[in-house]
Amino acid sequence: MNASQLNRSAAAGVLRVMRTATVRTTTVRTTTRGTLAKPGAPVRYGLRLTAAALLVATAAIHLDLYLTGYRTIPTIGWLFLLQVIAGFLLAAAVLATRHWLVPAAGAGFALSTLGGYLLSVQFGLFGFREVRTTAGVVAGLIEVAAFGVLAALAVLDLGGSLPGVSGGGAHAAGRRMRAGQAGGVRGAGLAIAGACVVALALLGGVLAGAGSGSAPATAGGSPAAGSGLRAEHVGGTVVLANSRGLTLYWFAPDTSTRSACYGSCAAYWPPVPGPQRAGPGVTGTLGTIRRVGGALQETYDGHPLYTYIGDTHPGEATGNNLNLSGGLWHEVVLSG
Repeated sequence: MNASQLNRSAAAGVLRVMRTATVRTTTVRTTTRGTLAKPGAPVRYGLRLTAAALLVATAAIHLDLYLTGYRTIPTIGWLFLLQVIAGFLLAAAVLATRHWLVPAAGAGFALSTLGGYLLSVQFGLFGFREVRTTAGVVAGLIEVAAFGVLAALAVLDLGGSLPGVSGGGAHAAGRRMRAGQAGGVRGAGLAIAGACVVALALLGGVLAGAGSGSAPATAGGSPAAGSGLRAEHVGGTVVLANSRGLTLYWFAPDTSTRSACYGSCAAYWPPVPGPQRAGPGVTGTLGTIRRVGGALQETYDGHPLYTYIGDTHPGEATGNNLNLSGGLWHEVVLSG
């Protein structure tokens, strides 16, 4: 082989190496750009841990409410237990799996839980009417945050599970796909942020018009002082009722001279203001005690009297034998 042939051979070899290097560089750039376009592992792990923590927090709040009395409320009790179980299971699933359906289910769970709370505050749910309390406000805010984080995580997990592009047009097609994914992620992020803003606005609006946990003694369904108490039939029992026919209750922790129901308790169980007049069928001893703050509360045979926010019509006694707000509640029985 002469020098001319050697030069041609060397030049051909150099061209082959340059073409190979160019292809590899293009592949590396494409791969690198695709990798950089996706959130890093620490970001996803952080979102996953935050989402699980928020789910555990809302489940723990519902567990506390369930154990401190909500378990005795018909229908609401087992719904609270279901929320507790679902919250803990979803938190574990978010940590254990990487499929986008799991955080999507968690986001739906958080939103439905918030919706149930707002319905209960605004209109009542299954015969139970919620009031504005600190625990309720905190739970609502946690559920909005949980929805936002879980929905964002679902979008990122869904984007990471989309197939790649291979073949001769991989470079151009990959750029188009990445551009489309980036646009989709931005759009989804805006939608999630908008949904969170709407949820916060609804939460604030509903709670602003709801009864407060620091309701005054004369709030709720109790008529003003000077009204008459009367007998009312509930099933086969004759119970004491106010002038509107709403059943009256006594609270086990009370004494004949002191009420133990204040704050959020008085919002669920509005004290009956005194003094009241005895109507037909009311044969017991009426009296009054002075509550903290100076308001008078009616008593019957030594029991301070209350209505229940869950009763809306005469003949109802949905608060009877409930274990709420630190003790048992009983209807005031006249006969039966």
